Amino acid sequence: MQNKIKIVYIFPSRLLEGAVNELAKLPGIGRKSALRLALHLLKCTPEEVEQFGAALVRMRREMKRCSSCGNISDSELCEICANPKRDQGLLCVVEDIRDVMAIEHTAQFTGLYHVLGGIISPMEGVGPEDLSTDQLIQRNRNGNIREVILALPATIEGDTTNFYLYKKLKDFPITVTVIARGVSVGDALEYTDEVTLGRSILNRTPYEQVLTRK
Repeated sequence: MQNKIKIVYIFPSRLLEGAVNELAKLPGIGRKSALRLALHLLKCTPEEVEQFGAALVRMRREMKRCSSCGNISDSELCEICANPKRDQGLLCVVEDIRDVMAIEHTAQFTGLYHVLGGIISPMEGVGPEDLSTDQLIQRNRNGNIREVILALPATIEGDTTNFYLYKKLKDFPITVTVIARGVSVGDALEYTDEVTLGRSILNRTPYEQVLTRK
């Protein structure tokens, strides 16, 4: 078995090295990619780099979380929650904002969302108290919700979270459904093609039927 050769970069500039170190902290970016990005930025004009940096700083400082669903937003309410044309009685529960973007891309869902901010994972020390489960229960107490769609990953953690939420919601006068298993087991919603994801939303089933199959 051949040993992998580790490339050690000798930087001609501490400023370049500092930029590479920061870029390499981004997920999915190794030092080689970070160096390529840093060298690209060096080819840009100072104005372009300043605009790039300012956009990142402004995003971090000014972007908010929707006070209703937890989605990212430029204002107190996100555009989805503030849209009167959305079905106010249909609520789709997702793990994070990437799932909102994926489902919206299908153009098959016209209701509202609730972003949990994760899923229950004892191995990673994530429990119900670490998620926005209490806010979800409160929305069902206060709102005119008639159906809650559980659109969580097809994983053990996703199934555990589905079951926990169902137990919390089953006494409300609502229907609790789960997206169809067109989404492969182990897949995250963001990596599912839009046709399959759209069909899984449209062909959702009552959660009670899922329980009877187990």
